[in-house]
Amino acid sequence: MKTGLVTLSAVAVLVLASANASAVDFSFSGRFTGDDDVQLFDFSVGMASRVTFRTLSYAGGTNAAGTVIARGGFDPILALFDSRGLLINQNDDGGFRVPGDPVTGAHWDTYLRSVLEPGTYTVSVMQYANFALGPTLSSGFLGAHTHDFRDNTGTLRDGHWAFDILNVNSAVAAVAASSITVPEPETYALMAVGLAGIALMRRRRKVIAPPPTSPESAAARTAPCTPRSARPRASCSAGSCLRA
Repeated sequence: MKTGLVTLSAVAVLVLASANASAVDFSFSGRFTGDDDVQLFDFSVGMASRVTFRTLSYAGGTNAAGTVIARGGFDPILALFDSRGLLINQNDDGGFRVPGDPVTGAHWDTYLRSVLEPGTYTVSVMQYANFALGPTLSSGFLGAHTHDFRDNTGTLRDGHWAFDILNVNSAVAAVAASSITVPEPETYALMAVGLAGIALMRRRRKVIAPPPTSPESAAARTAPCTPRSARPRASCSAGSCLRA
């Protein structure tokens, strides 16, 4: 697993949730230097909440902080872990919930919405098909099996990414993949055989049709979204925020 330098910036948008708790929309951005880089984020939820995770850098768009994100980034995926490091869910493509890239036409930014209980969690952003091996974060990642950030169509992309974590109490960019345990070659080979087959099937489905969404995502399709235009904003750097 390549270490790679990960640069990032973060902006938070305050959301008034209740008298006892507040939720914040966090926007992060950065750049990978290697295809197998992984960026981790630690976040907390103060009360049972519907949390949304999304990337914007494959097709471009405007993040929760109002910053315009350029298209052209790598094909991203994400994985969600609980406070014990147990894998909760992974997401490959956002489908109709994310815009299509104007060049490739693919809707390959991530989008995952999950109802989470109070507690702390970790979410990771990777390049396809560097899926989390599971069952825990310390189990490592499969590897992207591509070069120079090329996507499934063979289109040359770049290493920039942009990621929103919406409706949480706090979120900080944690560590890059350098501190994540990588399985020994023999153990990795056993786990990789099954996951490689899954990744291959997903890769084929990508060309044919969007992959099925998770139960959490499907259940939340009709959930109303609170407009962010009216929310007071606050800026932060590396997770330290000054709220308006």
